Amino acid sequence: METILVVDDEKNYRVVLEALLAPEGYEILTAGTAVDALDIIREAEVDLVITDMKMPGMSGMDLLEEVKKINSDLPIIMMTAFGTIEMAVEAMKKRAYDYITKPFQNEQLKLTVKKALENHRLIRENQRLTLELHSRYRYGNIIGKSKPMREIFDLIGKVSRTRASVLITGASGTGKELIAKAIHYNSPRSKRPFISINCGALTETLLESELFGHEKGAFTGASSMKKGRFEVADGGTLFLDEVGEMPASLQVKLLRVLQEMEFERVGGTRTIKVDVRVISASNRNIKEDVDNDLFREDLFYRLNVMNIEVPSLKERIEDIPLLVKHFVDKYKEPSDEETPKLTQEALKALYNYRWPGNIRELENVIERALILKTGPAIGVDELPANLLEPEGPEDQIDLNEFVPMDMSLPEAVEKMEEKLIKRALTYCGNVQAQAANLLGISRRVMHYKMNKYKVNI
Repeated sequence: METILVVDDEKNYRVVLEALLAPEGYEILTAGTAVDALDIIREAEVDLVITDMKMPGMSGMDLLEEVKKINSDLPIIMMTAFGTIEMAVEAMKKRAYDYITKPFQNEQLKLTVKKALENHRLIRENQRLTLELHSRYRYGNIIGKSKPMREIFDLIGKVSRTRASVLITGASGTGKELIAKAIHYNSPRSKRPFISINCGALTETLLESELFGHEKGAFTGASSMKKGRFEVADGGTLFLDEVGEMPASLQVKLLRVLQEMEFERVGGTRTIKVDVRVISASNRNIKEDVDNDLFREDLFYRLNVMNIEVPSLKERIEDIPLLVKHFVDKYKEPSDEETPKLTQEALKALYNYRWPGNIRELENVIERALILKTGPAIGVDELPANLLEPEGPEDQIDLNEFVPMDMSLPEAVEKMEEKLIKRALTYCGNVQAQAANLLGISRRVMHYKMNKYKVNI
């Protein structure tokens, strides 16, 4: 229930307003002076103030100024007699929401109150979402402690402070949009919009309209003017997902916007100027597309001022325990007294799988397993059958990718040993004794290996 504070030195008006608004479902508080009203605002959670303009002692105008010092977003409706309209206009300049004249029309008052409260709700919801997004997309909250992810965290921190265009590349399901949002919400543009569009999901005509907007009558079905994503993202960030799928004709127009930060809506002649940071992403090798004349070279270099290559899940396999815990926490039933854990056999199956769908596929597997589980733990019976199938030749590890030709056998063994130790420690929550037991070695050997590879916990 929303709370309205009515402030008027005339008791009759306080009684009338309470009788008028209480049946609408509002909680009504009243005050006969501005001083009393300020005490109530400091102590109670008020959603709207309706105050008379002229009162003995502190006036309604003075009350307006004091309330804005306490809560600048709290809407205030001023009540005024016909002779004080100029004062009401002055109050509007001082950020009153609206004013009504005495004697007021009941329905007009109700409508004004309703609009003021709706506006207040939108402001609070926007503030809540902003705080949530700031928390969610701080890059420290992207899941991963592996070396490739630490390098990405470092890049995010550096590029976030700039306005440079960023091209995020990597296979589908690796979290490219999450990284784009992390860059935006840790940048000076964080309080402005983050707008995204998938360039491969729309036809050429629709994509042009979505990017640049259109004027009324620009084409069949354009019954009204529509702003494009560039215009809506003004001051913020525009994320162009799957930019490699953009048709050649639109690549030319996009290049102009990146160069000049101006464009015209489809069917329009007025030039619109914007200030937008562009972050793009693709699961294609755009450099190869450039070499094959499938993508404009000049546009590629405009988009690729900074490149972030997102590793596949198989390249950051030591992050699997952290990702599993994250998805278990996300999808577990509220009734679960303890957080479900994977059996050792199930975790081994996750490690051995190639993950063609990357993190998105892992999330799907964990959500499915939580639905199917019958006991406190997740075992291999809850995993999809394809995770347990023996790998065929096409699924085997590419030795040339993992071990360069100039790497000696001892060096290759050490590389694998270091990865196994880090993975075991991550899985065991950095408890060395448990990690040593998991690897089948003594604590002394475990300690020696950690020192050798400079593994810190």
